[in-house]
Order: sequence, then C-alpha cells, then structure tokens
Amino acid sequence: MSVLYPTLLLCAYGFFSNLRPLEPFLTAYLMGPDKNLTEAQVVSEIYPVWTYSYLVLLFPIFLATDYLCYKPVLVLQATSLVVTYVMLMKAQGVLAMQLLEFFFGLATASEVAYYSYIYSVVEPTHYQRVTSYCRSITLFGSAAGSLTGQLLLSVAKAQLFHLVIVTLTSAAFAFIAPWFLPMPKRSLFFHKNLGAAEERQRNSSSPLMEKVEDAESKVPLNSQEVSAVQVSRSSEAGSPRTSLVEVLRILFDDFLKCYRCRPLLAWSLWWALATCGYFQVINYAQPLWENLRPSQEYEIYNGYVETLSTLLGALAALLVGCLPVSWSVWGELALCVLSLLMAVCLFVMDTVRNIWLCYSSYVVFRATYMLLITVATYQIAASLNMQRYALVFGVNTFLALLLQSLLTVVVVDSAGLGLDVFTQFLIYGSYFVVISMVFLAAGLWKLASRRRSEQEVLANGQAEAHSPPISDAGACT
Repeated sequence: MSVLYPTLLLCAYGFFSNLRPLEPFLTAYLMGPDKNLTEAQVVSEIYPVWTYSYLVLLFPIFLATDYLCYKPVLVLQATSLVVTYVMLMKAQGVLAMQLLEFFFGLATASEVAYYSYIYSVVEPTHYQRVTSYCRSITLFGSAAGSLTGQLLLSVAKAQLFHLVIVTLTSAAFAFIAPWFLPMPKRSLFFHKNLGAAEERQRNSSSPLMEKVEDAESKVPLNSQEVSAVQVSRSSEAGSPRTSLVEVLRILFDDFLKCYRCRPLLAWSLWWALATCGYFQVINYAQPLWENLRPSQEYEIYNGYVETLSTLLGALAALLVGCLPVSWSVWGELALCVLSLLMAVCLFVMDTVRNIWLCYSSYVVFRATYMLLITVATYQIAASLNMQRYALVFGVNTFLALLLQSLLTVVVVDSAGLGLDVFTQFLIYGSYFVVISMVFLAAGLWKLASRRRSEQEVLANGQAEAHSPPISDAGACT
C-alpha cells in the first residue's frame, strides 16, 4: 500500500499534466485570430524564452528539489502549468506570451521532481517497476492529448480556443494530485535518513547490500578513490542534513569521477548534442508545417502526427531490449548511422516542400531519437548508482540546454541572425551530420584500438608459446 498510493497519485498527475490537446496546434493558435501574432514574433521573440528560462532555472530547481524534498517543487510545477494556460487563454501581446514561456520553462525545469520523487518514498526493489509506470503514463498522456486535440478539431469542429479550455481543465485536475502525496523524509543530498543509514550499516553483509556496493563501484575508481568515497558517504550518513557547500563539493567530486569513464563520456556527449538538436526540431516544427499548410486555409493534422510519433517512439524504446546489438562494441557506429538518418529526415523536411513527407520525416526523426536516448539512458545508468545517475542526467540536460541556447541566440533569436524556418532546418540537418561524423571517427578509432589490442595479445601469446618452459618451483615463487 505504501507503494501503491504515491504511484497512483504520480501516475494521475503525470497523465493529466501531459494531456495537452492544444500543444500540437500552439503555433496555429498564436498566429490565428485569437492572438494575431506574426510568424517572426512567435519564432524569433516568444519561443526562445522557453529555452533560456529552462537553462537558467534547471540547476537552481535541481538543488531546490532535493532541499525541499520533492513535493513542494511538484506543487510549483502544477501551479506553473495552470498559470501558463490561464495566460494563454486571457493574455495578449508579445510581452505576455514571453512571460508565459517563462512559466512554462519553470514547469519544464521542475520535471526533475516528478521523476525523482518516487525514489524517496519506495524501496529500491520497486524502482524499475514504478519508474516504468510513471514514464509510460506520461507518454500515454501526451499521445492522448494530441489525439484529443485533433479529434476535437477534425470531428467536433471545435475552435482552437476550445482546446485551450480543455488543456487548462486537464492542468487543473493535475494541480490537485501533488497536494495529497506523502511528504518524503529523505533526499539524495541535503536530507539523509539516519535510521536507514544505521540499518544499512547493520545489514552490510546482506546480499542486497552487496548489490548496492557493486553498483557504487561500477564507475572505474582506483583504490584510494574508493576508500575516499566510502569515508565521504559514511560521514554523510552520520548526519541527517548536509550544507549547500558540502553538497556542491560532493556533486563536483562525483562529476569528475563519472566523466573519467570513457564509455559514459561518449554516450553523454551524444545525449547532450542530440538532445540540443531534438529540442530545436520539436520547438520549431510547427512553424515549418504552418508555412507548408497554413491553418487558416487548410485543415491541419498536427495532432495525428504528434500522437503517432509519440506512440512509435514509445514502441522503439520498448524494442531496445530486444535488439541483438552489442552496444559496447558497435555503439558509436550505431550512433553515427542513426544520427545520419535523423539528418536525412531534417533535410527532407526542409527541401521537399510536401506536408505529408514532412510529417512522415518528423515521425521517423522522433522515433529514432527516442530509440537512441533509451539506449543512452540504459548505457549510462548501468555504470552508476542512483545518486550519480541523477547528477549525470542533470549535467547532460544542462549541456544540451546550453548548446540549444547558443544555437537559438545565433540562428533563431531576433537579436541574432533571425533566420527563416526553412534555413533553420537546413542548419539543424547539417548539425546532425556533424554529430554523425564525430561518432563515425570515434567508432573507427575504437575498432582500430580493439584490433590492435587483439593483435598484441595474439603476439604475446605466440611469444609465450615459443619461450622455454618454466619449472613448477619457479611458477610458485
């Protein structure tokens, strides 16, 4: 029951907070008669604010989430979503829409609380099952929202303003759930559960603890580093509260240890680079579609496209475990090939001015990204304990947002080049070609290193075979 109650509330919150029928039609709504904004205002002045807000708020929200023990930040996220859609319904003008994007950036940055709350209230044996429930329900909510919006437009002949009302209603339902969640008594960094720490020390010889210790040692550390980490962790467990300076020191030390691991560094590099491009594409796909098929003149099908891409992405994520690929050997080359496929999809969206090919390319692009990000998530998580898992994923997302902000300032923002949306997608396609080339070089270098190592081992084996035999007495000394 202690697992079921918070899980049901989190799933309800995740579903309703992601049930946003308006989202696939946001650009059409802003450029339509309700808001009467121009494409340049929407693309170059309003949408970039979300990127900047997300970047600036991510690290403070990450620390606040742990310090406040998750629940208050979930309430903040729910409140931000309600404020966002109230403003979308009532407010007018560019400045108001920029403020709206700030609140949406706050809500997006607060998602860390949703995905980390459950780890503070359930036992580690339930982590995998509960995480799968929460992630699945958010994808299902997103797909259901997109489909609902499309059906309301195409079948019920509703207006875009009605989609705002439905989305706000869903956000209001989501707002209720976090208030009833139990307040956690521990967190990863600031608040340590003293009783749990003592219990772990008493049961340090149990098989479960051996597994936890094994997880701690998955990131390669030398013996001195291991002992230092054990001393650090034991001293932290001795007090239920940790100061901000100590938390920052722990984060920095763990950061250095994690990113010395070359496989983790490679997957993290792809994560940051590809997520940057992915955010740009999903942010500015709607303006591209609006140019190809204006919503004021034709019926648009953005909702069906978002639904299909979300469901295929979820299916691709599920199929990762069934793919007979040795990611440790072929990972870099697989990233190269599939990143090149994503680049091709973007070039098709940019150069072939056909809305149906554009829709199809977008679906393939999203599904490919979700497949690869699932592989990257698994490869990174397999090397880390939970504390470092949160740190590495947070750092990767921060780097992605930093790169995205730079790209937005130069390419999209009216303060920079302020390029039209077709030129933007040409740049995004070229960006993924560069990613592909980086991992082609990394993959070829890795295969060459592996072959060289095998030849050295073979040569050493042959040398030993031709060397004079060693006496038994000599072998034992």
